[in-house]
Amino acid sequence: MRSVITLLVSALPILCWADECPDEARSQVNTLAEHIRLWDDSYHRLGHSPISDELYDQARQRLANWRQCVSPSAATTDKPLASSRGTVPHPIAHTGLEKLLDEQAVGEWLHVRQDVWIQPKVDGVAVTLVYRQGHLSQVISRGDGRLGQDWSASSSRIPAIVQRLPEPIDLVLQGELYWRLDDHVQSAQGGLNARSKVAGLMNRRQLSDADAAGIGLFVWAWPEGPEDFTERLATLARWGFTDSQDYSHPVESLTEAAHWRTHWYTHPLPFASDGVVLHQAVRAPAERWQVSTPYWAVAWKYPAAKALALVRNVQFKIGRTGRITPLLELEPVRLDDRQISRVSVGSLKRWQALDIRPGDQVSISLAGQVIPRLDEVILRNETRVAMAVPHARDFHALSCWQLDPGCEEQLLARLTWLSGNQGLALPHLGRETWNVLIQAGLIAGFLDWLTLDAAELANIDGFGDRSRARLLDSIRSARQRPFAQWLKALGVPPVARNNLEGGWQTLVARDTQAWQAIDGIGPGRAAQLSAFFHDPQVQALAETLRVAGIDGF
Repeated sequence: MRSVITLLVSALPILCWADECPDEARSQVNTLAEHIRLWDDSYHRLGHSPISDELYDQARQRLANWRQCVSPSAATTDKPLASSRGTVPHPIAHTGLEKLLDEQAVGEWLHVRQDVWIQPKVDGVAVTLVYRQGHLSQVISRGDGRLGQDWSASSSRIPAIVQRLPEPIDLVLQGELYWRLDDHVQSAQGGLNARSKVAGLMNRRQLSDADAAGIGLFVWAWPEGPEDFTERLATLARWGFTDSQDYSHPVESLTEAAHWRTHWYTHPLPFASDGVVLHQAVRAPAERWQVSTPYWAVAWKYPAAKALALVRNVQFKIGRTGRITPLLELEPVRLDDRQISRVSVGSLKRWQALDIRPGDQVSISLAGQVIPRLDEVILRNETRVAMAVPHARDFHALSCWQLDPGCEEQLLARLTWLSGNQGLALPHLGRETWNVLIQAGLIAGFLDWLTLDAAELANIDGFGDRSRARLLDSIRSARQRPFAQWLKALGVPPVARNNLEGGWQTLVARDTQAWQAIDGIGPGRAAQLSAFFHDPQVQALAETLRVAGIDGF
């Protein structure tokens, strides 16, 4: 439940810049604050979450950081629950939960406490249940922790809520209404918007029997109950609140707490959860409970599946075939114990649709738990930074054989392909060395390197005798590579090797129809092959290779 997080933004570590605030802090702090206010209103009043809890947490922490940076002495008090305030008072206030950020913090918290129990942090909507003489008298939504909405009418239809206790007692319980899920694995499936579904149903005037049956209840607090946690759980189970006992375990160490956190994150549960809650059995008397974080309970969230990243710059990488790939340079963020500072947008078309600019904030995750992946734009910088964007029409499979303006990336990619294992397989000659040669002014065209000699290489600063010798050896070995390997190095469209026999003159004599007449070559590939062999620049390269004495040309 997000409300327990928003109560203690001050508990989050405040990271300040030693010298000066980043531009975004000064220019976007008010915009970020307004977005968070709108998210709070949508979440707490309407039951709709426009952003995941983990991204919301990170946005709030960033807001705290920026505010501290811009104006350290200014005290700003947010009221994230203001719009959810109801008219019905809770007999006992709903407390919040401090969120511990890592294992060290959890270990320190456990070290000074005894009789601690752990439960899943159920992802639902919090309520107060009031019983009078054993009968359910009232169900109140959490609201702002002091005042909520009367949900009694809908709650009377929910089988999971015990309507009559086996004992005629007065009782106040606090818990979580959740949407029932079958064998839900949080690590694989996420929250599935289960919380929003329950909130939406409870805000309706009518609740169908089917919807009511889909709602469960997890009681996590009996404020006036017995001090002994085991007795507390056993009594709740006897009254019909069995989830509390089924999903509560004593823990004495960080190792045990980490075990249950991992277990509930990776194993099936009947509800969505976003972490675990550690409860100390001893707590303050109920009349002293306040809408703040207590000392006797804390939350330890699951590993973040998404990160809120600030875009620092956008680069456009142009590959060997002319494909343009926008790359976002990010303010470094941690995700699953990895530091991420760059993510690919995938394609120019997608970038154009998203229109991501420096200063925007995006959501990223890990594809297959390995590769950073851009999910969506969360917040846009109101100042849209002008950018030089390459035109897709200018780059294709036959462009940039020379160091023309804008061609640096594609030519470098061509050379890297040429010397790689898929091309000539030249040892000690990779992208970095090619870039050194280009920057030294020794390469302006695709085959300029073929004529390099020791005297020219000697003029490169930092290029020692060993490096020069290796490069000259690679150049000599390139001249000995067979014709088929040279064709691949030039970037001939993929085709079976036996269809490239006969030498350059034989291949260049074929037109599109001749290529298509060969088994296994369709119209598209035939057109590509014909275009490649008849391209004037490619033919000029072939002539250079013929003069150089390369086999087949």
